[in-house]
Amino acid sequence: MEFTSLPRLNRPGLPLMPSMSSAANNMTSSTKMLAANYPSVSECLQYIEDFAMLDNIRDHSRQVARVAAALTDQLCLVPSVRELPERGLVVAGALLHDIAKTRCLREGCRHAEIGGQICLDLGFPEIAQIVSEHVIYSSFDPGRYRDGYIDARGLVYYADKRVLHDQVVSLDERLVYIIDRYGKKDPAIIAAIRVNFSTCYLLEDLLFSFLDFPPEKTILSVSDVSL
Repeated sequence: MEFTSLPRLNRPGLPLMPSMSSAANNMTSSTKMLAANYPSVSECLQYIEDFAMLDNIRDHSRQVARVAAALTDQLCLVPSVRELPERGLVVAGALLHDIAKTRCLREGCRHAEIGGQICLDLGFPEIAQIVSEHVIYSSFDPGRYRDGYIDARGLVYYADKRVLHDQVVSLDERLVYIIDRYGKKDPAIIAAIRVNFSTCYLLEDLLFSFLDFPPEKTILSVSDVSL
């Protein structure tokens, strides 16, 4: 599973990500890991069962979790990253980001909003924030990212935009799909989608400014990333 090339970026490549144990063992002492309340992977999988998530959405969610976890593993090795969320919070938020999508496909509701409420009702306010903002990252603060403060909302928002169904793709490819799938050939809707993706492109540049490899070389495959 390979990332496609993004010509607008010019950074040296790094072919493979380290394992989680390697990343944890080499985490820089200057990086502050923020504590949070979140469900375990097994609990997330049970919630996925409880809310009858469709199989294709489960596959997508697992892949988003792998991408988000892989980025977290790399960023925790960077001395200039001052603050980073716990890996478990990022993984849980990614696994549950579409917890309401099956229901909303049936009922026509806004799955990010409903999903956030579901997670809040389950007693996970930090997860609720991630889920609520995975479509539109309304609290995005570029200045904090430039200063090395990275949050779970941004990591899951970005990872979601890098996964089309269960395949890791570039932001360009995901944008084309979103416009085709949801744009309805309406100039206003398409313009709003592009504005949202402009946030994601900026976030991508900020995240990878801390790393010595470009987005298309994040990892050659995420299938072996442990959750």
